Amino acid sequence: MSTATRFTDRVVLITGGGSGLGRATAIRLATEGAKIAIVDISEKGLQDSTAAILEAAPQAEVLTAIAEVSKEADVEAYVAATLERFGRIDGFFNNAGIEGRQNLTEDFTADEFDKVIAINLHGAFLGLEKVLRVMREQGSGMVVNTASVGGITGIGNQSGYAAAKHGVVGLTRNSAIEYGQYGIRINAIAPGAIWTPMVENAMKQLDPQDPRKAAEQFIQVNPTKRYGEPAEIASVVAFLLSDDAAYVNAVVLPIDGGQSIKY
Repeated sequence: MSTATRFTDRVVLITGGGSGLGRATAIRLATEGAKIAIVDISEKGLQDSTAAILEAAPQAEVLTAIAEVSKEADVEAYVAATLERFGRIDGFFNNAGIEGRQNLTEDFTADEFDKVIAINLHGAFLGLEKVLRVMREQGSGMVVNTASVGGITGIGNQSGYAAAKHGVVGLTRNSAIEYGQYGIRINAIAPGAIWTPMVENAMKQLDPQDPRKAAEQFIQVNPTKRYGEPAEIASVVAFLLSDDAAYVNAVVLPIDGGQSIKY
């Protein structure tokens, strides 16, 4: 099957679709024929993503839903809206997340920890809970969860983020074992330093006066000496959500230029 038609007549739901990896993946999948439902807390982000999708794929069908992924009622609503519009969910990019403040564990604060866990882990669980029920009834489906290199190794100053993303890895492996028998594959990506608004904000935390200098120093430990681009993540997500990865299940795939091997 040509990559140009891999997702024809398939419905893919994407959280965190208003920017970064979610937007890039929505664009990639739309160019391959997918019907897209994008979820985000930012109405402006959803509007901008929709415009970018339609620019790349003018015939694409796009549904938008404003939601706070840590709230069960919002998750139920975005799943219901997708089913009402498209009738099914073939692929789910469970991607929404935040980094939180960077601090030593003793200075991280319980409030910040709870906030990051709520969005990155509880939100990921809620998405899985609601979407997997739909996919099991369909008898098919593909899920990609967004973990992080911070979910497979320690990187420091990110207690909430690391705990949440390690949790996403656990959810992925556990659910993949449960649902393989129902024709559902569940994998995760572990992106490294990908130049997104979230990473740009992290550099501002490292050096508010000169975030560009901080960014240049940060990437020098990477074997490739460069940041990844959202489109490079999108191509891998598209593969994992496609039939080309029909026997790939329970995998946590680093996409980091080899950096996690050096940590």
